[in-house]
Amino acid sequence: MSLKGKTIFITGASRGIGEAIALRCARDGANIVIAAKTEEPHPKLPGTIHTAAEAVEKAGGRALPIVCDIRDEENVEHAVKTAAEHFGGIDAVINNASAIFPRSTAETPIKRWDLMHQVNARGTFLVTQKCLPWLEKSENPHILALSPPLDMKQKWFAPHVAYTSAKFGMSLCILGWSGEFAGKIAANAIWPRTAIATAAVSNVLAGEEAFKNCRKPEILAETAYRVLTKPAAQFSGNFLIDDTFLASEGVTDFDQFAVEPGHELLPDFFVPDDAVAPDGVKIMDISLAG
Repeated sequence: MSLKGKTIFITGASRGIGEAIALRCARDGANIVIAAKTEEPHPKLPGTIHTAAEAVEKAGGRALPIVCDIRDEENVEHAVKTAAEHFGGIDAVINNASAIFPRSTAETPIKRWDLMHQVNARGTFLVTQKCLPWLEKSENPHILALSPPLDMKQKWFAPHVAYTSAKFGMSLCILGWSGEFAGKIAANAIWPRTAIATAAVSNVLAGEEAFKNCRKPEILAETAYRVLTKPAAQFSGNFLIDDTFLASEGVTDFDQFAVEPGHELLPDFFVPDDAVAPDGVKIMDISLAG
């Protein structure tokens, strides 16, 4: 199934994972709605909605950059309405925008709690809700979230209650929607086994020196693309680890996604213990949970 002519609404698509997903879908000739806050260049973060739009057009898609703060209901309503009118509908919504601050309870200002829950859980719900009337009209509608499997272990919550609860809030939406819209609209979540070389890793976690132990955003882009091309009525309610899913799809070369092939990979948060890595994938023997 091709995404040619399909309209994909992606939050946080001005850089990183969101932009990579946009470019992968654009290669099919998809219409990409780049819904993000960055209109002017940021001093510390690369990319704007306009640079992402240029890249999408070069990749073979059609782009519509829209300034959108997913915390603001009127802002989201305007973005969705503009996108649907411009392209004639919306076929998929990708809830990629996220806020991260993995700190202990004492170290987490309440403003950070509010930001993470407003962007992650509330933003996912709000954007999807506003896209719903258009998804209901699509031939193969998909809701996708960049959120983890619901592995309800204490070890994931204890080090950073605020961050974990905000990310799991996104996954709870997917769990509910897969039942609410069963047989009509697909609702799935994808999550990386390893750290991904993005600004979040550089600025929040480990710095750019850790990039050699990361994968490129393209592994999640390929994962998202393959989910979006599945039949919505049958493929729903899945919480997918990127390389496990791609291996099930016949992908065997995972070096193509490594920043520096041959290095052990830094494990991501929230990957269940029973989610075994594909053959040949080497994960560092540490945990981001503690």
